[in-house]
Amino acid sequence: MAALLRSRLTHWTVSVPVIAVVLLVLTWGRDLAGIVVAVVAALLAGAVLAAVHHAEVVAHKVGEPYGSLVLAVAVTVIEVALIVTLMISGGDKAQALARDTVFAAVMITCNGILGLSLLLGALRRRVAVFNPEGTGGALATVATLATLSLVVPSFTTSRPGPEFSPAQLAFAAVASLALYGLFVMVQTGRHRDYFLPVTSDGSIVDADGDGHADPPSTRTALASLALLLVSLIAVVGLAKGVSPAIESAVAAANLPQAFVGVVIALLVLLPETLAAARAARRDRVQISLNLALGSAMASIGLTIPAIAIASIWLDGPLLLGLGGTQLTLLALTTVTGVLTVVPGRATVLQGGVHLVLLAAFVFLAASP
Repeated sequence: MAALLRSRLTHWTVSVPVIAVVLLVLTWGRDLAGIVVAVVAALLAGAVLAAVHHAEVVAHKVGEPYGSLVLAVAVTVIEVALIVTLMISGGDKAQALARDTVFAAVMITCNGILGLSLLLGALRRRVAVFNPEGTGGALATVATLATLSLVVPSFTTSRPGPEFSPAQLAFAAVASLALYGLFVMVQTGRHRDYFLPVTSDGSIVDADGDGHADPPSTRTALASLALLLVSLIAVVGLAKGVSPAIESAVAAANLPQAFVGVVIALLVLLPETLAAARAARRDRVQISLNLALGSAMASIGLTIPAIAIASIWLDGPLLLGLGGTQLTLLALTTVTGVLTVVPGRATVLQGGVHLVLLAAFVFLAASP
């Protein structure tokens, strides 16, 4: 029975991404009717679940922290491509798109995914345990990238408004790539053990596998990697396809236009959220935190260089600086994150605090 269930799940996780991509091709650039929107939404959810499955197969093959890195980078690369595409075709409405999307990603990952992971981990064994050295280094990198890219433009004077001059944007892009590259070297090289799951006494838990099954074959892992990319393309593409329906719903609810970016960011980050939640339920909170902070880091570290290059062809200003409310939320998230990470242990309280910060972000995005 178990083998039959695994077989059915395998067929399901192969067929749904393929069908989703076919539907994406058929619906790309078209206005969707109500029934088609419902079908797209259903396949979008299926593609998200398939992406999580294939990410876990790849992670089991390559081990941690490489598995978390694969999912974070794969999602972010496709997300960056979507942002740049929308910016090129969006006109004046796209001037703040990169800022809004990156900030939403930071808040969702650093409060939503992180808070949910800590909450689930603490509910499992009262206290969620993780490595403060690796998690603290990741949080410091996220805070530095976010400040250089999203905070500093609000205070520079070379250009009117919250934007960089070309030289400043180039510096921010190079600094972002350098910091992200340095972090990846540390995470996968000399200090790899800082990013592996730990027990309450600080010892590493099963660094080479999940402790329940042998790693998949190389052929299976490569197939899952290909299907992971197909699933993520389907997720981002279908999310863009349903965005006009989301925009209509947002307008009908008298919500700000920027709230559309929050909804799309939530959809795009669903694979990482589900993967992090499943890892936390298996008492692998460190893997969940790797996903959360790694996704935030990749979102900034890859988006800023991409839009710096795209700005050569873009007309009009590129607004990157955050407003007062957003700056306050980012500062509170950073301070709270530091207090959460330093002990290397967290209870349901810390998880709840971060989830409340996410709720505050979503509420204030809807009601600024």
